[in-house]
Amino acid sequence: MILSIQDLHVYYGSIHALKGISLEVDQGEIVTLIGANGAGKTTTMGAISGLLPIKSGVITFEGKQISGMSAEKITPLGISLSPEGRGLFPGLSVEENLRLGAYLKKDKDFIAQRFAEIYAMFPRLKERYKQLAGTLSGGEQQMVSVGRALMSGPKLVMLDEPSMGLAPNLVDFIFETITKINQNGVSVLLVEQNANMALQIADRGYVISTGEIILSGTGKELLENSDVRKAYLGG
Repeated sequence: MILSIQDLHVYYGSIHALKGISLEVDQGEIVTLIGANGAGKTTTMGAISGLLPIKSGVITFEGKQISGMSAEKITPLGISLSPEGRGLFPGLSVEENLRLGAYLKKDKDFIAQRFAEIYAMFPRLKERYKQLAGTLSGGEQQMVSVGRALMSGPKLVMLDEPSMGLAPNLVDFIFETITKINQNGVSVLLVEQNANMALQIADRGYVISTGEIILSGTGKELLENSDVRKAYLGG
């Protein structure tokens, strides 16, 4: 098991955002977290990556307890995040944004290799490497965000709403890319509004509602679950 969360509680002021959630990601898995807006999906990502303080509970990564650690101490362990809304620096170029994902790395050969792999995965970014990120299309910006998360060579990549706002053909491309990333040996924790697509590529999934995990199972089991179909898959 690469990631384990046990009985995690997170508050925003007096609002109890996560109410004792537990979930696991095994080595080499794609695990998806689905739920309505405001259910606690992004909060979970923030707590894992050290961006949000947790009230109680234990998060371990490769057997090491990381709950309570700061983001700058968690990232070098091998966890990276492509945040909701992409979080790019619009006034920096594609290449400068990508390079920020490897800011903790000193090995120039490693960084060059990561650039080569990301440009092979996203040829459009190679064509536009000098272009300012703020002038890219939504799909291209999403490629930069995912590419930046991969620049550090993570063991676990967390993707928060990677298909949001994209045209249907780009949604397909992003999900194919997630599968490729996973086939390259990276474990994936995926938060996604498009529950149908997410469950199709996921090994396992968790359904979160108002800060609590209410259901879990394989991607196939959740796709076939009548309650999940009604609530998240349009019947």
